[in-house]
Amino acid sequence: MDAKSESPQQTELLVCIQCRRGQELPEDERRPGQALFDGLTALDGPDGLRITPVKCLQNCDHGCTVALRGGDAKWTYVFANVDEMSHPEMILSGAVQYHESADGIIPWRERPEHFKRNCVARIPPVTEPEEA
Repeated sequence: MDAKSESPQQTELLVCIQCRRGQELPEDERRPGQALFDGLTALDGPDGLRITPVKCLQNCDHGCTVALRGGDAKWTYVFANVDEMSHPEMILSGAVQYHESADGIIPWRERPEHFKRNCVARIPPVTEPEEA
């Protein structure tokens, strides 16, 4: 079965809202991670894609960080060095590709360039898909 022919499950785009991009910021100043979350939620995403703020993804020295996960049969990915001003549309585009895949794997040549160069982790699915 083609990876795109299955109906997609719920996909979650996790966004670290505490991210300061390694900078010292006053406690009351809006953080780059919060700006990234706000930029992503202002865009029109597909049904089934939930954008979730999280307090920390423990990747503080590598810029704003996001993660994509989607059910027990999909790979989970963590991406770093995300720019809160110029990357929201690219992140959403990659999230849509992930959402539309059955296993969470976006073919290498089809991935946003940033995803190719800034993947921090690829975590296997909880359940292995059945062999065809």
